Amino acid sequence: QVPDSAGTGTAYLCGVKANARTLGLSGAAVYGKCRTTFGNEVDSVLHRARLAGKSVGIVTTTRVQHASPGAAYAHSASRGWYADANMPKEALREGCKDIAYQLVHNTDINVILGGGRMYMTPKKTPDPEYPEDPDQNGTREDGRDLIAEWLSAKQVVCRAEEGMFLQAQGVCHWHWLCSRWQGARYVWDKKGLDAVEDDSVSHLMGLFEPKDMKYELNRNTSTDPSIVEMTEKAIHILSRNPNGFFLFVEDEIDHGHHSGRAKQALMEAVMLDRAVARAGELTSPADTLTVVTADHSHVFTFGGSTPRGNSIFGLAPKKAKDKRAYTSILYGNGPGYSIRDGARPAAS
Repeated sequence: QVPDSAGTGTAYLCGVKANARTLGLSGAAVYGKCRTTFGNEVDSVLHRARLAGKSVGIVTTTRVQHASPGAAYAHSASRGWYADANMPKEALREGCKDIAYQLVHNTDINVILGGGRMYMTPKKTPDPEYPEDPDQNGTREDGRDLIAEWLSAKQVVCRAEEGMFLQAQGVCHWHWLCSRWQGARYVWDKKGLDAVEDDSVSHLMGLFEPKDMKYELNRNTSTDPSIVEMTEKAIHILSRNPNGFFLFVEDEIDHGHHSGRAKQALMEAVMLDRAVARAGELTSPADTLTVVTADHSHVFTFGGSTPRGNSIFGLAPKKAKDKRAYTSILYGNGPGYSIRDGARPAAS
């Protein structure tokens, strides 16, 4: 009755009802069954916008292969098939591709910003930010470096207005007129993102964590960009296209709620609000449609007859039936409580 972000992402990005935990597939697909992928693929608004000549982008504080952004470009019988290492052998034999592979090969996406480095590089490849931690290494078992593949495919594109052009060893050799050359950049920290100011950059991939990015309250502001900064950079690049652009922006509000972390979740909601505001400043309402939505909600409530002025993140003034304190904000799903020695520990 309450669906997940894969089925819902497919619904609002592709316009069809889909089964839970499936990405970019119609309801004829069966979760976890590779063979049901083929012939049941559905296209997203991002893919259609690219076919129409618009620039397209994805910004997320989760991993870029996660369910919500994944619905914009992937066709997968399982939202959990981040890399080939996460797929069953049967699915690989039947020809299904992992979500990271599809990110690079399905649709020509101009801007990709978020987390998810480990799914893009071969197994045991050290992470650039955490080289001493093997848990953050690359996970791919097929030996592919998808970042390098993406860069090589996008790095140099010469467009000739008259005559012809030659391309050799990544260098444009001009013959008559080559209107401009477009380049691709890959960055993995805030310093690298801030340095992308060249108008010749038409494609940008920024992967800032091995998996999901850190919550705003835990973010290192000197090394990791905020969702506001990523949104601003994406619009700067995408808006240069005279045909317009489509940009998908997601914040991990959801993850805070899943783990019962109210303060993290609410701060992420504030950050999404700031990203929407900044996007509004950088675009014109005369020719830009901004849609803000959620794919599902969480069992999140206020309880305890808290008075005005009581801290949102504090304790309710009354005691529960076990004569112990409880928090103003309550969750109907886990963790929400723990039992030690047969009783609930005091929330204070």
